[in-house]
Amino acid sequence: MISLKTELEKQLKFSSRNLVTKLVKDDCMNGEEMKKLRQDIHECRLCDLWKTRNNPVVGEGSLTAGVMFIGEAPGYNEDQQGKPFVGRAGKIFDELLSSIELKRKDIYITNILKCRPPGNANPSPEQIKACLPYLDRQIKIIQPNVISTLGNFALSYIFDKFGLKQEKISSVHGRIFTVSNLIGAKKIIPLYHPAAATYNPEMKGLLLEDFKLIRDCL
Repeated sequence: MISLKTELEKQLKFSSRNLVTKLVKDDCMNGEEMKKLRQDIHECRLCDLWKTRNNPVVGEGSLTAGVMFIGEAPGYNEDQQGKPFVGRAGKIFDELLSSIELKRKDIYITNILKCRPPGNANPSPEQIKACLPYLDRQIKIIQPNVISTLGNFALSYIFDKFGLKQEKISSVHGRIFTVSNLIGAKKIIPLYHPAAATYNPEMKGLLLEDFKLIRDCL
C-alpha cells in the first residue's frame, strides 16, 4: 500500500515539474514576443528621436518578472550602451535593489521613451504618444504582479492607464495601489526617480524606505 507521505511527495514533485515546465514555456513565448518588439523599436520612425539617438533602449531583465520598473527616458550613458539605468542613477538603482535582496535578473526595467531626447530634455507629448504602445506591449508580455513607477512621467501614464486619480509624486510615493484590468490584478507602487538622489542625498533614504514595500509585495 502506498503511504500518504509517498503519495504527497509524488504530487509535490508532479506540481513542481509542471510549474518548471510552464515557466520555461512562458519564458520562451515571452522571448519570441520581446524579440519582435525589440526589432520594431529598432526600426521605429514614429517620432524624430530616431534621428538623434545612438541606440534605442528597450529594457532588460526577466521576462517573467514579478516586478516591473518604469522610468522616464534614456540618458547619455543609456543611449551610448543601449541599456537602461547604467549611469549614476543606475548605480543608485542597483543599491536599492540590493537593499531588498533583488538583482537586475530578478526584475524587468524599462522607460516611457525608448530613445534619448537630445540634451536629456523632458519627453514631449508627441514623443510619449508615439512610444506608449511599446510600453503597453511590454506590460502585456511581462504581466508583472507589481508595477513600480520611477518619476512623474511614468506615474502619470500608469495612473491614467489603470484609472487612478492623478496625483503629485510627493503625495503618493511609497504607497500601494491595487488595481485590475483585462490582464489581471496589479499592485502599483509609485517611487521617486533614483536620479533625484544624485543631487539630493536625503532622497536615497526615502527611496530605501519605499523600496521595502516592493519586497513586501513579492
